[in-house]
Amino acid sequence: MLDQIPHKAIWAVDFEFHPEGNPGGKQVPVCMVAKELRSGQVIRLWQDELKAMRQPPFDMGSNTLYVAYLASAELHCHLSLGWPLPAHVFDGFTEFRTLTNGLSLVRGRGLLGALSWFGLDSIAAQEKTEWRDLILSTGPWSVEEQRGILDYCQSDVEALDQLLPRMVHALSKRPHWLSHALLRGRYMRAVAAMEYRGTPIDTETYHRLVEQWDSLKVGLIAQVSQEFPIFVGTTFKMDRFEALLRERNVAWPRTESGRLALDEETFRQQVRIHPWLAPIREARDNLSKLRLSSLHVGPDGRNRTLLGVLGSKTGRNQPSNARFIFGPSAWIRSLIQPEPGMGLAYVDFSSQEVAIAAKLSGDSGMMEGYTNGDPYLDFAVRAGMAPVGATKATHGIVRDQCKAVVLGTQYGMRERTLSNRIGILPFRGRQLLRAHQEAYPQYWQWVEGITNFATINGYLDTVFGWHFQIDGETRPTTIQNFPCQANGAEMLRLACAMAYEEGISICAPVHDAILMEAPLEVLDQEIARLQEIMTEAGRIVLDGFPVRTDADVVRSPDRYMDKRGVAMWEMVNHLLDSQSIHGVQCG
Repeated sequence: MLDQIPHKAIWAVDFEFHPEGNPGGKQVPVCMVAKELRSGQVIRLWQDELKAMRQPPFDMGSNTLYVAYLASAELHCHLSLGWPLPAHVFDGFTEFRTLTNGLSLVRGRGLLGALSWFGLDSIAAQEKTEWRDLILSTGPWSVEEQRGILDYCQSDVEALDQLLPRMVHALSKRPHWLSHALLRGRYMRAVAAMEYRGTPIDTETYHRLVEQWDSLKVGLIAQVSQEFPIFVGTTFKMDRFEALLRERNVAWPRTESGRLALDEETFRQQVRIHPWLAPIREARDNLSKLRLSSLHVGPDGRNRTLLGVLGSKTGRNQPSNARFIFGPSAWIRSLIQPEPGMGLAYVDFSSQEVAIAAKLSGDSGMMEGYTNGDPYLDFAVRAGMAPVGATKATHGIVRDQCKAVVLGTQYGMRERTLSNRIGILPFRGRQLLRAHQEAYPQYWQWVEGITNFATINGYLDTVFGWHFQIDGETRPTTIQNFPCQANGAEMLRLACAMAYEEGISICAPVHDAILMEAPLEVLDQEIARLQEIMTEAGRIVLDGFPVRTDADVVRSPDRYMDKRGVAMWEMVNHLLDSQSIHGVQCG
């Protein structure tokens, strides 16, 4: 099957490595094994030999295909060694994901799982764990251990040699399979660059928080209780919370039994409507669950962790919430702080999912609403809920309600859920959904067509071949949600790849946004370049339809601030300062 690959050389590559210093540090290469799959040539190099090289021991130009499994790890090692990255990457992990997305995998998504899926032999999982533990011990290793580690590394390369023909055979049944695979390989180069660079953290504050967290949690709950007396000690009292909601005239969703719905998703949605609830949400749930020490911060003060590439069915990244700076509560993100002389920008696609729905459905009204600037107010006007010329300032509440409708329809939200989410009666939710159907009839025809296609054919694809297999257990809402989310993921992956290739210093992808950094003297120019690249990525994915971007800029010595976390961040810092001044523990 390798004759379907046009490259003259195919190098399967595997590195063994450990983090520098602690989790969150850059990767330190221990050894590398590479095998040219056409000739059978094998190269085995230990870490001292790798460090002595300024270039890889094989060509990585346009005539070579670089094959790895979760290639971002191997490419991270390239960057640690000061090596360039290969021109063309085939990642066995990303291609196994697209081959099996939507299916149940008994042995998981890793290399052992892929080998098992194709009926190939592999090293035992226990033996693999033992070798990884030895490598993570950071040495020194005996000569015999070095030989064993190299043999273990080579076993993964030999596994790739077996796996690639099987993968090519399966993938080649799809149109444009190789160009799509190489596009995902381009993204893995960008992922390696982001995982290598990391996100700058205010380590002084971070370490203070970690050291004092247990006492801070008690103090934070006590401080929240001063304004909202709904706790007894650290215990949340339902009756007191219900009384507070009545006092503030907040319509709160309830369960079928009539009790207040207190799940995390309900709290999250209610905070969007009523921001004053944010400290209560934090105190009730997130503070008790949060383990600040789990955040991966390297010795150079940067947050680094695996970015969870293609982790979701829609192809969105799913990094660990505990390890990734954007994973925990919004106030934690205020630890992000550019280094002296540097700036950061959080550049995100504006209403990305609406733009995708408008273009893919061909609904002229929805496209017009997006192009005019605010698709949520556009719906409000079309539904008769706001006059022509309404703005976010004049009709903010109506806009929020209409935003919930516009976004909710993309994943099949029904009237009960909508009504609970925005605090209205069910009949009003039904009216709003009907108004949306009348305002954008072509969109709804497209939704029906997507659902019918998926049901009949058993799959859905994005514009670049991210494949989702569907069976009788797949929920209709999942099918409806896939096109916008999955093509949005394609857009972000393409934008990251293009930004890396243009030399922009990208730190992390965050759903539909990119965090970048640059020296202050060129920050504005670099932001403009990234926005231009992201807009172009949108045009490529949506066949010429432009997708807007917004940028939140942070200049040293300022820190990143998510408005949803400002109140809690100020409360935390007040307690930290109080502890420092009085020399006592909170609570």
